[in-house]
Amino acid sequence: MSGPVVVGVDGSESSLTAVDVAAREAALRGVGLRLVHAFGWPSVHTPLRTPPWSAAGVREMVDGTLADAELRARAIAPDVEIAREVVVVGEPVMVLELETRTASLAVVGSRGLNRFGRLLLGSTAGHLAAHGRCPVLVMRGRPEPTGPVLLAVDGAPRSAAAVEFAFAYASLHGTALRALHAWNTHTERSYGAPGDPPFVTYDEDRLRDEEERLLAEAISGMTEKYPDVEVERSLVRGRIRHSVIEATAGAGVVVVGARGRGGFTGLRLGSVSQAVLHHAECPVAVVRAEEE
Repeated sequence: MSGPVVVGVDGSESSLTAVDVAAREAALRGVGLRLVHAFGWPSVHTPLRTPPWSAAGVREMVDGTLADAELRARAIAPDVEIAREVVVVGEPVMVLELETRTASLAVVGSRGLNRFGRLLLGSTAGHLAAHGRCPVLVMRGRPEPTGPVLLAVDGAPRSAAAVEFAFAYASLHGTALRALHAWNTHTERSYGAPGDPPFVTYDEDRLRDEEERLLAEAISGMTEKYPDVEVERSLVRGRIRHSVIEATAGAGVVVVGARGRGGFTGLRLGSVSQAVLHHAECPVAVVRAEEE
């Protein structure tokens, strides 16, 4: 997709970091940058003596926030075309979700400010990761992370979009890629040989060989398409969520997949993607599977 890079802006430190990263991504991809701020009217009873909100006051506040963000973006990517989008009445999660329909990448902070200035713990990031129509990059973890692109491989057909994104990202940034696949003896595989019993047997050597084959097949097409990307295949025996999160300590970004269907955030993301989104030590790119 050749659409712009979209970034959610609310004035928080986390969102300003997202602006910096979004500007760099837009420059690398040769696309425009859209700075988006949405302001939903309070739906709860406001205390007495609270100044009434006015459209003019909100507009002035938001314009100032976006102007500051634009200055940061222009300092980083002076040649990128930058557009501002202000939605005065609209829930941020819904506004940004609509923006992802025409974007090539959405960038958001892991924590932002709500309309009263209090911190929100990732509600926008979590919703976009599950429902966004383009890859979503959530800025979290240690400051200025370095290291290879970490690709969490599960071998499912629905993860092909995440694999493609990870290789393209590594190629674009000139960095290596570590394809990690975690397994354990509770990983259920059906080997399907005619003489096999109808239950799963845990032959560890056989299971390890199967997992190695799965990892190799998951990335085989991409190694030919992106020959410039140095690839490390990493087969780890252990708890899947723990293994992936632990590996993020040495990564510049981690790429995970999201399911293409399901009405609830948890069902769309899956347990591994949810855990990584909340506990990774580096930025997290969530790539939604193609709709079946």
